[in-house]
Amino acid sequence: MASFLFPDVPRDFPFRRAVRTALRALHLLTTGVLLGGHVFGQPRDQLIGWLWGSIISGALLLATDLHASFAVLFQVRGLLLVPKLVLVALVYFFWEARVPLLIAALVIGAVGSHMPGSLRYHLLFLRGRVARDERSG
Repeated sequence: MASFLFPDVPRDFPFRRAVRTALRALHLLTTGVLLGGHVFGQPRDQLIGWLWGSIISGALLLATDLHASFAVLFQVRGLLLVPKLVLVALVYFFWEARVPLLIAALVIGAVGSHMPGSLRYHLLFLRGRVARDERSG
């Protein structure tokens, strides 16, 4: 089971980079419209589709990472998902604070996506026991 979750060489699939680029573009589009809609006070019913688009595109991006190796969950880039998800979930409980919560989640995502690879792909746990996936794209 461990070799399935943490292969010695991260798994690949055809057109991986193109698929991830398209998913990332879709995720940026949906989250950008969602955040902008909240900033400009759009009705909740007009934002639900964008919310689902954001959730689904983010989940599909994560799925492509998990397909390669579950090691992503122990890298800085994977661990940054936790505060992002918590901030987005807090919107449900603190609706009036939704804009700063969503902005904070966006900032964490932007910093995590653009930090140097030596930090981004750093394994905080299981170092030396699992192979990191350091591919860009």
